[in-house]
Amino acid sequence: MQSKISTFFKSSPSLGQESPSSRNLFDAFLSSSEIESGSNSKASEKHDYKDKLTKLEQAECSKVLNKKRNYAQLHLEVGQFNFLWRTCTTCGFKYAPGVEDDEKVHKTFHKNYTHGIPFKGWRSERIIDSLEKGRIILVQDGDPLAQKNKVQDVVHMMEMELGDGWILNKHCKVYLFISSQRLSGCLVAEPIKRAYRILSSSKDEKCNLSAKEKGRNSTTLQFGGVSLQREIVKRNSVKSPVEESFDGVILSEDEAQPAVCGIRAIWVTPSNRRKHIASNLLDAARKSFCTDLIINRTQLAFSQPTSLGKALILSYTKTGSFLVYTTADID
Repeated sequence: MQSKISTFFKSSPSLGQESPSSRNLFDAFLSSSEIESGSNSKASEKHDYKDKLTKLEQAECSKVLNKKRNYAQLHLEVGQFNFLWRTCTTCGFKYAPGVEDDEKVHKTFHKNYTHGIPFKGWRSERIIDSLEKGRIILVQDGDPLAQKNKVQDVVHMMEMELGDGWILNKHCKVYLFISSQRLSGCLVAEPIKRAYRILSSSKDEKCNLSAKEKGRNSTTLQFGGVSLQREIVKRNSVKSPVEESFDGVILSEDEAQPAVCGIRAIWVTPSNRRKHIASNLLDAARKSFCTDLIINRTQLAFSQPTSLGKALILSYTKTGSFLVYTTADID
């Protein structure tokens, strides 16, 4: 009986102490609550991330809608040739518009092409003729390198209009016209063996031919004392074989003539044309090409001329039948 009473009045554990069973239950509760709170936090983080992403997308869409539309044309470069290049209609130079360096180079080249390459002169010049508007100098194959380089610059200008790769060779004599400290014109001459006289129909012959054709095509009808004449006029006239062969000329190989000077090319800057510069260059070549011999105008031979070149030749030689030569006639 006493033992039961003692057990009943035994002191209980303090509040600060916990029984093992209660501690285990508390730890299990904490661990389960932590797991649930972790899963809940992860889920809330995912939900917050989705909300933020949705808000950002909506903000971007609103920016795009509020932004003014840009209709600037875009180009796709995939290796096209001359995609952004422009060719000057006057000098033929190709450049990229809007590029500062290209614009500057084109401006310089355009001025040199239209007015002439700047030229201050050389100490030792072979002056052929001195005129009021300028002077003519001669450059040959054995001259200093600086003079040859200047000739190459002029030839490069000529090639823009006359074609490249054929104007100059080592046997050529180059006549340069200098005016206002610029190279305004150039003539390239070479020695040849023979040339051929061309045959061209004159204007009088064309007029006579047209009159004869009208006479052939006309018919006369007689009604008593009344005479009616009908003429058939062809609107689209067909070119004769003479005009189709060589720009209005025919070559005759059987009529080869001895010749010594061939005018390979002649060129004048566009701003200095129709000022008799080409005629002055031809005069200088006639007087100085051969030693102790002045060549007659009609004895100058020319390479295949352009339309402008032919007009110059006809005006200079005063005849429609001039001499031409080919590469096979070069000495």
